[in-house]
Amino acid sequence: MPSHTRRIVLWISAPVVAFAIIGGFLSKVTAREDTYQHLRIFDDVVNLITGNYVEKVDVDKVMTGAMHGLADSLDPDSAFLSASQVKQLESNPALPPGDIGIDLTRQYYLRVIATRDGSAAAKAGIRTGDYVRVIDGKPTREMSVFEGMRLLRGAPGSKVKITVIRGSTTEPHELELTREAATGAEVSGRIAAPGVGYLRIAAIGTRTNEQAKTQIADLLKSGASKLIVDVRRTSGGSLDGGLALARLFVLSGTLTMKETRGQERETIAAGAGDGGITTPATVLIDSGTSGAAELFAAALSGNNRAELIGEQTIGRAAQQRLVKLPDGSGLWLTTTKFLMPDGAPLHEKGLEPTVAVDEPEGEFGQPSPTEDPILQKALERLAEKKAA
Repeated sequence: MPSHTRRIVLWISAPVVAFAIIGGFLSKVTAREDTYQHLRIFDDVVNLITGNYVEKVDVDKVMTGAMHGLADSLDPDSAFLSASQVKQLESNPALPPGDIGIDLTRQYYLRVIATRDGSAAAKAGIRTGDYVRVIDGKPTREMSVFEGMRLLRGAPGSKVKITVIRGSTTEPHELELTREAATGAEVSGRIAAPGVGYLRIAAIGTRTNEQAKTQIADLLKSGASKLIVDVRRTSGGSLDGGLALARLFVLSGTLTMKETRGQERETIAAGAGDGGITTPATVLIDSGTSGAAELFAAALSGNNRAELIGEQTIGRAAQQRLVKLPDGSGLWLTTTKFLMPDGAPLHEKGLEPTVAVDEPEGEFGQPSPTEDPILQKALERLAEKKAA
């Protein structure tokens, strides 16, 4: 390139480069100024409280409450942990095997995501959406999911007292439940109608895939040519376990996408040996379908492997890690979230069913309704397709 041409190019490009550098600097300064503005307001609030509140303020208590509020505003699974809770988490003690069979999230108080089939909570009539207001005398208004789940654990045979509220009712229900060790199969099956096998996946654990393959083989031998896979009220379990279950049904394609702050989006796809179960499938979901079960349902739906029938799911598909603070406390912080196979949001948004059907509501403590409109709709859809 001739020297005069090079000078012209530099003369033209220099302002562009400078603009990009200055623009980036200013955007960081603006972001920093926004943060400083909030910190100044926060400082004003603390000073107003300590200087004007009617009684002498316990500053440590106020600041701890503020830290809880900051973490709680992110998502239900992020939490501020005290120094003692951090030590407990780092020591990774084996949790007692007894529980009452519920999984929790946060919505002002601790809120029930789902109850395990046959558990003490299920037998007591606790359902998805109920609020646990008190655990053994401790209010849950400022309690993290992390702390609440640990308080509910104990030795099998021991008892725990909880106060539960359903919906908008102001009448609390006080219950004393006996903790039990989880028993029973994670997967069960039966013939629901001629040619239709019903597969109930009550939990996703280390034996789920093995049990699912065994149950499906038995259903096919019994004449099933279609499957209804029920993951309603199925929560907990590792997210990797949900993807492993999806691999049984999905031959090829993207299962999910994984997004972590500061890293490139990771695509997780089906691979060699996947998709061994080719039987047409329908998946039943509800507001208690969470975590690993959501990833499973999303993978099948996103690859046109199954349609979803039921209610919208909760949107709980993320991973957390501990970030320690200088004083020994810490943040249990969501750092990775999973997306739909096409990259659409899943965490905090949930899955929309192909066919929406509401679960029947029941009175607290009363037997569950005998009718099952979601299962019935699935059977009707399969019958219509067969007729067509």
